[in-house]
Amino acid sequence: MSTLPARAERRCHNAVNPLHSCLFFSPDLGAEMAKIGIEDPSAAYFATRAAAFGTVGAGTVSATFYNFNPVLVARHVPAVWETASPEVVLGARLRAADSTLRRLLGEEIIASDEMAEAARLALRATEACTPHARPLYAAHADLPVPGEPHLAFWHAATLLREHRGDAHLAALLAAGLDPLESLVSHTATGKGMAIRWILSSRGWRRTDWEAASDRLRERGLLEAGEEPALTETGTALRAEVEEATDRMDIAPYEHLGAEGVERLTELARGFLFTAAAAGAFPASATGRG
Repeated sequence: MSTLPARAERRCHNAVNPLHSCLFFSPDLGAEMAKIGIEDPSAAYFATRAAAFGTVGAGTVSATFYNFNPVLVARHVPAVWETASPEVVLGARLRAADSTLRRLLGEEIIASDEMAEAARLALRATEACTPHARPLYAAHADLPVPGEPHLAFWHAATLLREHRGDAHLAALLAAGLDPLESLVSHTATGKGMAIRWILSSRGWRRTDWEAASDRLRERGLLEAGEEPALTETGTALRAEVEEATDRMDIAPYEHLGAEGVERLTELARGFLFTAAAAGAFPASATGRG
């Protein structure tokens, strides 16, 4: 039985996670990756998130990223490591995180006591993260914690994001939702990514999307019609996916305690408001499947 208020862990995640993921929509990342020879946006994304694994192949990236077309992944991995090693990519990633947070939050927040407090709280939460069956989290947990508070906070946000993300993929698999069915059903909740964005960024064709939609309709999860809309059964299944994710991700927040979770959420929301005002998050790119 959780000692936290209902869904406190989800609210905290929703406040902290965008401060990790804003990096992937930042021009700073593209600039840093271009400096090391990686200019294709898909190659840059795969390298940036997978570098913690080392020089892995397309199979590992497809398995752990889940909702990307394996054909797109294989177009860039493992070839990207011939352009820049994982160690070089990780250095570029950290430089991009530094410049992105400084630009979005400003030097006053970067140097504030609140940022140092947020870093301490987020790192304390990660003490209860567990590596078993969580490959992306485990790979990132092996990386050193940066010394500067804003980068330590970003590192901790990354660990918390990947810990929950790995759990989320387990929940999707248990629900019988394959990679594209996960995206279609998430979009049908009204909280997912725009279809055009999914098709362009994840490497799927419109015919793939239609086929996944048909499979969901055959299971009674998706209504008929061009615009994706969940049936009652589909809505219940997606709710169970989120609840199962919460259950598998509760430990870091239980470890932090109700007061700590509330304070971390408050601090992250303050940072998030500032970052959003600076245009950190494209509206078409929200959601995770």
